Amino acid sequence: MSKAILSRIKPRRHNAKPTSFNPSAFTPRIKKLVFDAVDILRTREEWEDSLETHFAESRILVSDVAHFVLDRINNPELGLKFFDWASRRPYSCSLDGVAYSSLLKLLARFRLFSEIELVLKNMKVENIKPTPEALSFIIWAYGNSGLADRALELFHTMREIHNCYPSTVVCNSLLQALVKHGKLDIARQLYDEMSERDEGEGTIVDNYSTSIVLKGLCNEGKVEEGRKLIGDRWGKDCVPNIVFYNTIIDGYCKNGNLDGANRVFKALKLKGFLPTLETYGAMIYGFCKSGEFEAVDQLLAEMTARGLKVNVQVYNEIIDAKYKHGLVDEAVDTARKMIENGCKPDITTYNTLINCSCRSGRIKEADDLLEQAKRRGLVPNKFSYTPLMHAYCRLGDYVKASNMLIKIAETGDQPDLVSYGAFIHGSVVAGEIDGALMIREKMLEKGVFPDAQIYNVLMSGLCKKGRFPDAKLLLSEMLEQNVQPDAYIYATLVDGFIRNGELDEAKKVFELAIEKGVDLGTVGYNAMIKGFCKLGKMIDALSCINRMRKACHVPDEYTYSTVIDGYVKHQDFDSALKIFGVMLKQKCKINVVTYTTLINGFCRKADLSRAENAFRGMNSFNLEPNVVTYTTLIGAFCKDGKLAKATSYFELMLLNRCLPSDVTFHYLINGLTNNPLSASFSEENEFNDKGKSLILHFFARMISCGWNQIAAAYNSIIICLCKHGMVDTALSLQNKMLTKGFPWDSVIFAALLHGLCIQGRSKEWRGIISCDVEKIDLQTAVEYSLALDKFLCQRVSEASNILQALVEDLNLSDQQSQYISRL
Repeated sequence: MSKAILSRIKPRRHNAKPTSFNPSAFTPRIKKLVFDAVDILRTREEWEDSLETHFAESRILVSDVAHFVLDRINNPELGLKFFDWASRRPYSCSLDGVAYSSLLKLLARFRLFSEIELVLKNMKVENIKPTPEALSFIIWAYGNSGLADRALELFHTMREIHNCYPSTVVCNSLLQALVKHGKLDIARQLYDEMSERDEGEGTIVDNYSTSIVLKGLCNEGKVEEGRKLIGDRWGKDCVPNIVFYNTIIDGYCKNGNLDGANRVFKALKLKGFLPTLETYGAMIYGFCKSGEFEAVDQLLAEMTARGLKVNVQVYNEIIDAKYKHGLVDEAVDTARKMIENGCKPDITTYNTLINCSCRSGRIKEADDLLEQAKRRGLVPNKFSYTPLMHAYCRLGDYVKASNMLIKIAETGDQPDLVSYGAFIHGSVVAGEIDGALMIREKMLEKGVFPDAQIYNVLMSGLCKKGRFPDAKLLLSEMLEQNVQPDAYIYATLVDGFIRNGELDEAKKVFELAIEKGVDLGTVGYNAMIKGFCKLGKMIDALSCINRMRKACHVPDEYTYSTVIDGYVKHQDFDSALKIFGVMLKQKCKINVVTYTTLINGFCRKADLSRAENAFRGMNSFNLEPNVVTYTTLIGAFCKDGKLAKATSYFELMLLNRCLPSDVTFHYLINGLTNNPLSASFSEENEFNDKGKSLILHFFARMISCGWNQIAAAYNSIIICLCKHGMVDTALSLQNKMLTKGFPWDSVIFAALLHGLCIQGRSKEWRGIISCDVEKIDLQTAVEYSLALDKFLCQRVSEASNILQALVEDLNLSDQQSQYISRL
């Protein structure tokens, strides 16, 4: 409607009768006329006739006072109607630039930009110039609304028309808009122009102008340039204040330059400035980012000493950083201290705690935190529910995960790509690819379309499940939705074809991606190299590494480990060692996979001495062997008949809290049952100068007592697991024994009691050990428990005391039964 009014406005030139009235004079008579006109506009529906009469009686031309009226109207719709009416008055001069400018100011106050542009267009046609004040209003409105380009155009228009600058406030709004929208170079140029104008035409740059540009420089990492700017402006209408120091400190901290931040922090104190909450906040952020929490504690103590109250944002930063650095207990302790110090946690605090609990697998704790937040009156949001949803997906509890999606919707936020993506990713990680595909269908029903990342997760999950045709169908759907494949999708497709045994198709996709100009990155090249190595095409793999380097991608530890593994699996161990030498020479990060591959190579050649040397070499790189590393060595020594060595690596594995796999157990059980006992113990005595192998000791004891060899092997492994407190793993292995036809026996019972006592769970054993105690030979259990005590060089253990008490209870029960039978 307002545009329709503007389209009718056609300023006309009239020959007005001479008048002695000075339109710039706001006399009492004019004042009354103007205020009455405004009141008529506001209060009367038939205002046109009333205004006509009012101005006729005053004998003052509307065009002479139109700008006064427009300056006092607070409704842009009324202003446009009045302007239209005034421009059509007979016997009146056409409205001049002052009236147009007043209309522009009114429209600018309400940020009606399309109407402003129409007015400016009309003025240009009529060759009417807006006043500097009107242009300043418009520049300010555009700048504060983030329309930096148009604000800059109008700034230059003002310079051309009037050869002057807007006020400092207006210039600052333009500077702010330019910096906010990443146009720092233009902002700096404008700032320099403003500074040059200061030299001869009066001050226009103030502290705020300088702080805007300084913040822009610091945000882009140009902190030193920002400091130079301050140094150059010092004393030239630029008075040092704490804001400048805070901005520079914040810039240094975000760049990770804590030394620079510390220097400025000390300098501001020396110059008599007191650090503010913002100062400490910036410093704390920097130290949190680098994990220097002792320095954070010192800053918190200093804040308290200065009487500054630490706010929730600072605490949230510390809690989040401690979690990210793996200091879970310290993070929880910080949250507790926060509450003790009278600072109420907000939903961001709880979201951080919930997220970490979920990542650590403590879902009940996360649920409790969510309920605690609700009790405090806080409103959970999608960032509260999404981690829980992801955690439930990992557990395979899709009912609860779906409930989390519903909760997100109940917050008023429809599940978005992030929420759906979390559900889909969690489902795929848990191996529930069909559940993930079902959620994709729900996404489409809700009008939320998957992006490249979600398609990548789904296709990757399908490929890993061997459902490559389904992955190709998803690719077709993706292209139909006009979602362009990115580097990760191409890498997934290459990997999928390779898993499916289609190397030629993988090569076609790889070449197509390069042809389309897609930067495959290290991940994409590694996928192709893996395919070549898998099929023994090592020359092609090396050629691909050369192409990778030409594409400016440096081969990483995964690249080299893949090639080493390829050479090992195809019996070319010398080449594998050469590649390992290249890794060392180029100072490429060595990882556990690299060493495990080498160890596997030595084991394949039956060179167990060098395999052990490689194992020890992992310490020089601070690498922790994984389950594959230990299992490879255990399997090799079992195959070689050196059971004492094999069992010693098994115990070392448990000592380092590395959970064995079914393959580990398979190697040990086969080794124990397929090797002559005499050779095993001869080698054990030679190897174990400081003591016997626990597994071999109890294995031999059980064999001599008539146990089945396989049962004895299982039992001795379970004893070892329980000795190291791995009761859950022992119970899992015992369940496998049951499926193979080996029932509960006295040794397993004694071993599990020992394990539970080691874990401090001696009072819970009846709820965990599910066997019928009355069917257990308790006397034998006591014998083996005492033997375990003796082997571990300790006095009678808690487990042995429990077993002896059970024997006494059983004997007493037998005596009572005999007495009753005699009666």
